[in-house]
Amino acid sequence: MFPAAHAQFDKMDQLSQQQIPFFYIIDFEVENIEIFREDELLFSGLMIDFEYIKTPKPRLDLARNFKFKSNLASLEDYEKGFQHIQKHLKEGYSYLANYTCSTEIETNLSAEEIFARAEVKYKVFYPGKFVFFSPETFVETDGNKIKTHPMKGTIDAAVENGAELLRKDPKEQAEHYTVVDLLRNDLSMVSDGVRVDEFQRIDLIKTNKKNLYAMSSEISGTLKPEFRGKVGSIMRTLLPAGSILGAPKKKTLEIILEAENHKRGFYTGVCGYFDGKNLDSCVMIRFIELQDEKMFFKSGGGITHLSKLADEYEEMKNKIYVPIY
Repeated sequence: MFPAAHAQFDKMDQLSQQQIPFFYIIDFEVENIEIFREDELLFSGLMIDFEYIKTPKPRLDLARNFKFKSNLASLEDYEKGFQHIQKHLKEGYSYLANYTCSTEIETNLSAEEIFARAEVKYKVFYPGKFVFFSPETFVETDGNKIKTHPMKGTIDAAVENGAELLRKDPKEQAEHYTVVDLLRNDLSMVSDGVRVDEFQRIDLIKTNKKNLYAMSSEISGTLKPEFRGKVGSIMRTLLPAGSILGAPKKKTLEIILEAENHKRGFYTGVCGYFDGKNLDSCVMIRFIELQDEKMFFKSGGGITHLSKLADEYEEMKNKIYVPIY
């Protein structure tokens, strides 16, 4: 973690202790942290749509038909990173690694239009950098209570008995159990009385291509006294987010950086809003990076020793979507 990141975490602590509302964005490797007080958001160009903060939507023609095409990497290219991860899994250096890819996409909509039309729990447009539409909460607080909501495991909703198959699939079970255990351990670093309140909940996620079932759990605790009112200290302790990294964290991060052929940047980082009392944050997945005049969709999934190449490649493809109907 860079010294500048520590300074930004300290600033987040100061703002939250003073009960000053702010919005923040943290990249995957916790190298870049951007903080915006509410009065600064007006001049940042950021567009945000969370439950408790909504910036004005752009005035756009939203009636056009949506066209979307992805230029996928070949299975052979995907396999290179997959096999690198499998090698380390079999040697015992990791037991879950989240492997992601960058795919160029073509669409007739601008990033602003995608932001305006996407229907999802969390969405942000950062001019010249990215637009994302995430269904996954990272952590949220309510007074001294803290919750995290790891999301891990998906299946095509059109598959017969898909929800039940997702719950019972050995690979998906191993992946979900591992992430829940990891996040339960992470949450215990900042809170006491940690427990799993909901396990393997199945949610329907609608997309422009196909609908998916996604599996989530809910874990909660009571913040330890030294973390109360300190958003920066909470983030410094919990990041990178375990659900999009793997376990054990430190070694798995090394493996991921070797396997992936793109730099994640803000993708799979975390952003959040502190309203002066409570925090709501999300993992930045379902993410389109903006590079000059091109768009690159970043997607992936968890790899275990039970993973099959074709299935993981298909999951990576299924997650390349925009929730526009």
